[in-house]
Amino acid sequence: MLPHNKLISSLGGAKQVYIQTHNFPDHDAVATAYGLQYFLKRAGIQANVIYEGEVQRDSLKRMIQELNIDVRPASRYALTAEDKIIVVDGCKGNKNVTDLIGDEVAVIDHHQVTAPDDVKFADIRPEYGACSSIIYEYLNTQEGQIPQNVATALMVGINMDTSLLTRSVSKGDLLAYTELYGLADMPLVNSILINYIQTKDLAFYKTALDRVRIKETLAFCYFPDGCNQNLMGILGDFFMSLQEIEFVALCAKNDGKINFSLRSENRSWNASKVIQEVLEGVGFGGGHNDRAGGIIQDAALFHEEEIYKKVVRALKLPDIAIF
Repeated sequence: MLPHNKLISSLGGAKQVYIQTHNFPDHDAVATAYGLQYFLKRAGIQANVIYEGEVQRDSLKRMIQELNIDVRPASRYALTAEDKIIVVDGCKGNKNVTDLIGDEVAVIDHHQVTAPDDVKFADIRPEYGACSSIIYEYLNTQEGQIPQNVATALMVGINMDTSLLTRSVSKGDLLAYTELYGLADMPLVNSILINYIQTKDLAFYKTALDRVRIKETLAFCYFPDGCNQNLMGILGDFFMSLQEIEFVALCAKNDGKINFSLRSENRSWNASKVIQEVLEGVGFGGGHNDRAGGIIQDAALFHEEEIYKKVVRALKLPDIAIF
C-alpha cells in the first residue's frame, strides 16, 4: 500500500483531524500542513492546522496572509483525547513537538528521527531536503491539478528548507520543484524568498559580528539578549557564506531557555550528531547532516565557554583559537 493510502487508512474513517506542525513553525512546516490539509479535503476529511509557540518570521506571516492559510495556535481549539492528530515536519516524542491532548496517529517528517512505536502511520524520509516535497508526492496521486496557492506554499517550503536547492536535495525534491514551478505564483515565491529580513533584524547582525568567535573553520556565537530560532537559522546561513567557514554553531537565551542552531557544509561533521553530543546531559537536539537545532530548557545549565569547548571537541579542532 502506498504511503498516502496508508495515511488515509490510519485515520480509521475519521472525518475530522488536526495537523500539528513542530513548535514555532517555519515555512516548510506551514506549507506541508497546508498541502496536507488540501490532500485530506480531497479525500473527504476536514483538517485544522495547529501549532504551539508562535509564528515568528514576518516573511512566513506574509506567506500565510497572501495565500489565505488557516493556521492557528492549538489553544484556539478544545482538543479532546479522541481527536486524531497528524504531526508534520516534526516527530511525536521530540521536544520541539508538544504532546497535545489527542491521539497522535501519524507522523510525516524529513528529519533524522526514529518512527514512534505507538503511531499507526509514519512516513519519515531524512534524505529529503523539505517535508513539502513529500506532500507534493501525496497530492500528485490525486486527480486534478494542484491549486496555485498550495503549489506556491510548497515551493516556498522547498526553497527555504533546501536554501534554494543548495543543500540536502533528493531526487524527490528536484521532481517536486520542477513540477511545482509551473503551477506556483513564482513572483510571489521569489518575493517571499528575497524579502526575508527586516531593518529591525540588523541589530542581530551587529551582535553576531561583534560576538562571533572564529576557530579554524568554525564560527560560534552566543546571543545573551536573545534571538529567535528562525532568525538564528538565517544568521547561520550568513556565516556559512564566508569562504573560510564550514561549521556554524549559534545559541541564544530566550525566555529562560537556550536555543541552538547549527549549520555544516563539511560532510565529516554531522550537525545532528554534533548537537546531540554537545548537549548530552543538559539538553537535546537533532536535525540533519547539514543543519540541526537544539535546546537547553534551563538556562542556568548553560555556560558559554563550556559549550564552546564542547563544540570544538566534537569537531576535533585544535585548542588555539584564531581570535
